[in-house]
Amino acid sequence: MDANPTLLSFPGGDTPLSIRAKAAVFADQTSRALLQQLERIAPSTMPVLVIGETGTGKELIARHIHQLSGRKGPFVAVNCGAISEQLAESELFGHEAGAFTGAIARREGWFEAAHHGTLFLDEIGDLPLPLQVKLLRVLQEGEVVRVGARKPIPVDVRLLAATNVDLGDAVAAGHFRLDLLYRLNIAQLRLPPLRERRGDILPLVEYFIGRYSQRLQMEQPLLSDDAVQALLDYAWPGNIRELENVVHFALLVASAGEIRAEHLKLAGAPTRTTAQPTGADVHAPPLAVIGQQLRALFASGQPGLYNELEQLILSEAYRNSGYNQVRAAALLGISRNVLRTLLKRHGMLRDSESAPAWRGAAVAA
Repeated sequence: MDANPTLLSFPGGDTPLSIRAKAAVFADQTSRALLQQLERIAPSTMPVLVIGETGTGKELIARHIHQLSGRKGPFVAVNCGAISEQLAESELFGHEAGAFTGAIARREGWFEAAHHGTLFLDEIGDLPLPLQVKLLRVLQEGEVVRVGARKPIPVDVRLLAATNVDLGDAVAAGHFRLDLLYRLNIAQLRLPPLRERRGDILPLVEYFIGRYSQRLQMEQPLLSDDAVQALLDYAWPGNIRELENVVHFALLVASAGEIRAEHLKLAGAPTRTTAQPTGADVHAPPLAVIGQQLRALFASGQPGLYNELEQLILSEAYRNSGYNQVRAAALLGISRNVLRTLLKRHGMLRDSESAPAWRGAAVAA
């Protein structure tokens, strides 16, 4: 393993938790091989299809490709699963004033916004079939036509796409166009799940411990041997974003400057709530245990505690519901609208339905 493996992280790394992976390392042998492949194809202009499970860091990979490509334009990321089908064409290709009800002014689409740069279409398999036809034409012709216009606009955009589903199966089911798949799949990068690159687990844990210890204004705790073993043994179905949440929670409940196995809330793992810190009532109900930990946090004088706790409750409910808003709202006993407001407040929901979320390039350290 390299002494200092390559780290990728989002700009503004101190933003609140979100549903995406916000860091990736290339320490494991499998990851280093992926990095070498990425570095070979990054300088070209060919489309790249990134395949990987949810939470593995596909957008970080796309950002790194853009950074290494030398392209001078921006990196624009779009979640195809969050596009309103009624407005999808306008979002991608732009529209003229009066093109449809509510189009009060001319607006450029994501392709124009990414001119001379890179457009990253995440979850490309969710793009409606009519849009797939128009996307294919843009890739072939190198120009877009705004809704309500006739004149084509040339665009110089490198397209990167990502999916967590088998697009071959989607083609067989009639949900994805074979000709578009051929066009996108010129270069393919498979991003393995975290369970297949275990050499990345502890470097990621160290990164998130450092990041959240700084945010919580606390000294970085040590990892006990049993915690290290538990982290390495766990299958990480939620990949990097689950690991981030687990580390954040462990820092809130750990004591005596050490994270132990019982501080790790691992979904599907044996329950560890009976192993409480010294002095705790092992038979106490969960809310009583939380109350005890709250009193300890109050005594520490930690700033911003309410915001941290609200964020933790939301992230845990969202994760345990499989990132389904309806189920998460039911778990918390609130409406879906209230949940969406809270998710947006804490940066866990990208407001892609109303406006593009322009974001900067990846940071490689």
